[in-house]
Amino acid sequence: MTTFKEDKTSTGNGVGKLSIAEILEAVVGEDIPVRFSAYDGSSTGAQDAKYGLDLKSPRGTTYLVTAPGDLGMARAYVSGDLEATGVHPGDPYEILRVLGDQLHFSRPSAKELAAITRSLGWELLKPVAPPPQEHLPRWRRFAEGLRHSKTRDAEAIHHHYDVSNAFYEKVLGPSMTYTCAAYESPDQSLEDAQDNKYRLVFEKLNLKPGDRLLDIGCGWGGMVRYAARHGVKAIGATLSAEQAAWAQKAIADEGLSELAEVRHSDYRDITETGFDAVSSIGLTEHIGVHNYPAYFEFIKGKLREGGLLLNHCITRPDNKHNARAGGFIDRYVFPDGELTGSGRIITEIQDVGLEVRHEENLREHYALTLAGWCRNLVDNWDACVAEVGEGTARVWGLYMAGSRLGFERNGIQLHQVLAVKTSPKGDAGVPLRPWWKA
Repeated sequence: MTTFKEDKTSTGNGVGKLSIAEILEAVVGEDIPVRFSAYDGSSTGAQDAKYGLDLKSPRGTTYLVTAPGDLGMARAYVSGDLEATGVHPGDPYEILRVLGDQLHFSRPSAKELAAITRSLGWELLKPVAPPPQEHLPRWRRFAEGLRHSKTRDAEAIHHHYDVSNAFYEKVLGPSMTYTCAAYESPDQSLEDAQDNKYRLVFEKLNLKPGDRLLDIGCGWGGMVRYAARHGVKAIGATLSAEQAAWAQKAIADEGLSELAEVRHSDYRDITETGFDAVSSIGLTEHIGVHNYPAYFEFIKGKLREGGLLLNHCITRPDNKHNARAGGFIDRYVFPDGELTGSGRIITEIQDVGLEVRHEENLREHYALTLAGWCRNLVDNWDACVAEVGEGTARVWGLYMAGSRLGFERNGIQLHQVLAVKTSPKGDAGVPLRPWWKA
């Protein structure tokens, strides 16, 4: 902890005005694992450290002190008021790893807090407008409708997915797949791993030519097109207008229009039934935990007897924590997103009467996937910034690098759960042992 010194600027209690670097030391101690410098000329931390942080403006200080934690850091970083040195803004993974491993916050004493407040001055403690990339806080979203209503879900999806198809093409690569890939080895290419993921889902669902598939939250139609290439009639639904337009063009360009369709539609508006299989790849995170019973009941109603469900989603490593996302994720990435453990998801699937046959955790695969997306963002940084602006590109680099670290450290997971709609007599109509190549 920094030592407060007496000087001529003392306000009467023996404590003088602190520099920004001294304030940081008061909060995290003097053993800071990165170089830190601030606009007031002060600095601290290991001067020979590979990575650094440069606080460039008073506004950045205001962001940090008025929204402590990941939200304040994100605001300062996205706005460009806080620069990370030694890393590319498209992939700040390494500095996040070092900070996560070695930076430990402590609670300043009342005397220290008073000194920090006087040193900053009241002007820097007044909240200022956040970067334009930030979504409204939860309590101000009621104008968009009740949480997880159709209108509010549509707005949340629009915020994240209707950024720019050209931007996503640069970041996601040719597959245009924004979900966890399935790697056969760590050095497999991102594109091959995404194709392998679709192959895995297709085989788990035991699909055959002539079968019917419903893909809920289909994104740019990757699963729909994969199924159609293998003779399956597939319908996809997405709340993103840009995704639907891109997917329909891709379907036409591949000559798959007789078998495949992607609709700009809420999944709840799909009227067809009797599907042989339903895939839900990366949508459950947007549903809301309290809506799981209705969601899985809806899916059950879409399946024929013997039909299969494959639910693929990000999960927490336990079933105890609050489902809501943290400040940065909720405001910048997935408004209203919620995560829970795989046990809760399996329970809700079982409670609507579907039989769970298999589940597996692919969290290491998602870390590899995110690393691949970050490489794409770095390689295409100038084009991405030209397309969406530097602030939005920074959001994506920060989000993907931080998420990679979360999957590596088992802070979040990715589970696939396979279930079947049995007959009234319990017939499942599936082979005795797993029928797919792992």
